[in-house]
This record gives sequence, C-alpha cells and structure tokens, in this order.
Amino acid sequence: MSANNALHIAVLAGDGIGPEVMAPALEMLRKIEAKSDLKFRFTEAPAGANHYRETGKSMPDSTIRLCEEADAILLGACGLPSVRYPDNTEIMPQVELRFHFDLYAGVRPARLIPGVPSPIVRADQRGIDLVVIRESTEGLFASMGKGVVTHEEARETLVITRKTSERLFEFSFRLAERRKARGRVNGGLTCVDKANVFKAFAFFREMFDEAAQRHPEVKTDRLYVDACSAMLVKRPWDFDVMVMENMFGDILSDMTAGLIGGMGMAPSADIGDRYAVFQPCHGTAPDIMGQGKANPTGMILSAAMMLDWLADKHGLESAAEAGETIERAVDKAYADGIKPIEFGGRNGTADITKAVLAAL
Repeated sequence: MSANNALHIAVLAGDGIGPEVMAPALEMLRKIEAKSDLKFRFTEAPAGANHYRETGKSMPDSTIRLCEEADAILLGACGLPSVRYPDNTEIMPQVELRFHFDLYAGVRPARLIPGVPSPIVRADQRGIDLVVIRESTEGLFASMGKGVVTHEEARETLVITRKTSERLFEFSFRLAERRKARGRVNGGLTCVDKANVFKAFAFFREMFDEAAQRHPEVKTDRLYVDACSAMLVKRPWDFDVMVMENMFGDILSDMTAGLIGGMGMAPSADIGDRYAVFQPCHGTAPDIMGQGKANPTGMILSAAMMLDWLADKHGLESAAEAGETIERAVDKAYADGIKPIEFGGRNGTADITKAVLAAL
C-alpha cells in the first residue's frame, strides 16, 4: 500500500471488449471509494494482442514494472484470434504474468446469481456456489513454448513439483476454512486428478493427503477428473472447493462457468504469495466489440474478488465489506430483472452497469 494509504491498482484493459468491461468495474470501485474510507489510485498500462501487433511484444517492460509496484492488478481480456506469434499460438500476457509473478493459485468461483438461467435442472432451487482452484504455473502449461514438434509427432511435458503443490494445497485448505467460517454448510475440499493412470497425479494426490492431515477440520474428498465432470453436470450443489492440475482446471472452470450462465458471469483471480491478477473468465469477443453488448458482470465480480484479497492481505475489513457490497449489488440487479443479451435479453453493457451502480 502506498504512503498516502491509497491502494494502487494496475489496470490492463487489454483487447476486444476488455476496455468495455473494465470501465464499469472502475466505476464500481470509484463509487465504493466515495461511500467508504477506501482510496484507490488507478494506473493504466498496455498489454495484449494490439500492443504486440504494434511493437512485437505482448506488453512493455514498463507494464511489468507497474505490476510489480502495484497493490493488485486488474486485467480486462487479452488476445485476438487474428494476431498470433510465429508458432501460431495466441498472445496471452495473462499467462505470462502467471509465470512472471509465480501466481500458482487460479481461483475460479462459480456462483449462480438469482434470476440467471442455468442448464442444470433445479439449480435455481438448490443453488450453485463452488470454487475451482487450478494450479496455474505448471502442470501441462509448464510446457508452453517448449513443446517438441517433428514431422511425425509432437510432445509436451507435464510437470508437477512439491514446492508448488504444497503451497497450492495450503491455499486451498485456507480458502475452504474461510468459506466454512462464513457459513458454508457441508463445505469441503475435493482433489481432482487422474491418479489411477498417471504417476504424476498419484504424486499430486499424495501431497494433498499430507496437507489434509494438517487440516483435519476440513472435510476432504478425492475424485478422478472424468467422474468429477459427470457429477458436476448432475449435482453441482454437492461441491464446494475443488483443487486440480492446470489443464484440468482450465477445462473444468469453463464448464462450471457454463453452469452459472456462461463466461460473462464468471470472475477469476490468479494469486501468488505476494501478487495477484483479477480478470473475468471470458475472452476478448471481437465479434461484439464496440457494439455495447458486452456483459461486464464477470469483470465487476473480479473487482469484488480483488477487494476481498486486499482485505486479507492488508487487514482491511472495509475492503472485505466493499467486496460483499458489490456482490450484493450484482445480485439485486439480476433479481430485479436485468437480462443480458447472451440470455436473450436486451440489456447491454450500459444497462447492466447502471443497474449495479443503482443497487450500490
């Protein structure tokens, strides 16, 4: 935190609809600032495919320095399908930031907001409120940019280390404990892996079991990823916190977002021991860019997650309360009938922003 007690936030709006959803999130934070003792200082910086197209780099060194100095990092959405590296992979500064800052815990909440449609029968009655935690710096993603491709075959290497896994599990157990303390009934932590086939995942589960012994008050379970997937689309309300390898988490977090209305409703965070990045789960959606159709809910809820993390990091109870206030405002806006375009409604970016601001 800076000397004047203002929380310094690095703002990386990114590409496509990234800037369009970032603006409403900043409006929420400015209104929180006006209504509380919290103070913010926002510094914008370039990152993404457009910057790569102009300069040959996904982000300048000045952006990295800003992120190092800031209290937290807000990121919109980065990458464009038409802009790629020479090896045909997409421009993904969000992934680069995970490696640079060792953001090993990818936190992907999936909470069904009242009034939002779910494809799961009875979800509106039973509710969905779970968290996917994906390890975000190794697993199969450790091979990013290092794979070997010949005319006959391609190989990528999955990496799981004790150092990262032990920190990941401690983070996951602490989150499960916090959710239980906040009233989560029948909460717990599930390790999702493929330990019946791969030695690496047996190693992963072994370290989970060791961590479970240090947290006997948290109910634990272990599931293979295929069985877990089937259960999620049948009874998602049975789950609380789930922890898993990077690629499994990449896939299952998108699936759980689909259970609560889609990617536009899903916030996320990538968290390390010191730094954290907060961004919506959705992509840059260039097909609707500039049309006022983008749903800013995921970005707004990501800002709420940022406040909760800052509260825990700096002992700021008012920041935790502010994050909960934003969540309640989003709930009220949807309960009162706001309906985004992706749900067949007529409410675009401006309408959703106005409704949530009014509820604040």
